[in-house]
Amino acid sequence: MNFNNISVYKPKMEYRRFGKTNEKISVIALGGMRYKHGWTNPRHEIPDDTLQECLETVKTALSMGINHIETAYGYVKSETAYGIVLNDILKVKRNLYFLMTKGSPTTAADTRKLVEEQLRTLKTDYLDFYAWHGINSINDFRTSCQKNGPVEELHKMKSEGLIKHIGFSTHAQLEIIIKAIETDLFEFMNLHYYYFFQRNKGAIDLAQTKDMGVFIISPNDKGGQLSKPPQKLTILTAPLTPVQWNARFCLSNPAVHTLSFGLPATVSFNQIDGIFPASVPLSESDSAIKYLLDSQRLLDKYADFDGFSMANDPSGINIAEVLRFRTLLKCYDMKDFAMYRYNMFLENDHWFQGAFPTEDKLDKVDLSKCPPNIPIIDLLRETHEALYKNE
Repeated sequence: MNFNNISVYKPKMEYRRFGKTNEKISVIALGGMRYKHGWTNPRHEIPDDTLQECLETVKTALSMGINHIETAYGYVKSETAYGIVLNDILKVKRNLYFLMTKGSPTTAADTRKLVEEQLRTLKTDYLDFYAWHGINSINDFRTSCQKNGPVEELHKMKSEGLIKHIGFSTHAQLEIIIKAIETDLFEFMNLHYYYFFQRNKGAIDLAQTKDMGVFIISPNDKGGQLSKPPQKLTILTAPLTPVQWNARFCLSNPAVHTLSFGLPATVSFNQIDGIFPASVPLSESDSAIKYLLDSQRLLDKYADFDGFSMANDPSGINIAEVLRFRTLLKCYDMKDFAMYRYNMFLENDHWFQGAFPTEDKLDKVDLSKCPPNIPIIDLLRETHEALYKNE
């Protein structure tokens, strides 16, 4: 297929204006995080099977109308693979797709050096979207947004035409995301939000008032390993698949513009057509599915305590996330996903921070922030015993 003649195919894909960037992008973005061997160094040496997977993925994505390709310096081989596939093999005209990459340099000088390297690797003269990668903590926020710092340098590069639009990606607590939005330094943001994690809706609402683009990170994997759902979840979302229903849920919010699909690693292409039309707000049939999903929370009397009042607990336990995994286990039979994510906690990590609720940590929990009717210690201990893999 000649991808430079887009009139030859008519996909079902839908498109939305990406906030104040004014770019019309596909509501499904092709993520670049999970290609075979993608996380191994050296970054510029691409194995044949990695290149072939990237080639087939890009060809299929473009044929389905996806016009937004996302990657990051931190994904190691991904930028190199895309540079080769898009330019050397497929020779796609640069104005037929939008390219997003990311990086987390800590100084202005390092920012310019990194972006120039990424431009060479991606074999392009400009980047449509550049996000400071991982404003995950207050220190990340201060580092990225400091005077004469990385984001200020990105704005200089924007004035030079090397970058068109500047944003940030985040795995942070809601309060830090709001701080980043309120700087007015960014045109878009990448963050987590899906049916099984709605905490960041307040940030999306604030972004909408500032006309920012909103990119949802990993709705299929971090959103619940939805391409490998338990039977219960498959039944609850029928006739849609969990992937399709969750995508419709996210896109029912007009402030959400695009969802990152890690294709084909986290979800197969054949599910995409079933997402459309994505109704705003939810259609009657999709609302009926939401009612069924919501009602499952009645199966556990503690499911409605989200634990956010206990953020930054002195124990170091990420109480809200532990309780979320408990609810997924108790109410939705999502043990595989809950176990997968639970065992990714790292006590001093800014990407997925949290100490395991071992007995010594439980002794340090600040019970003053917990309602008296919630046996929080028992809930945390129970979840740890159910999900922790002692490897």
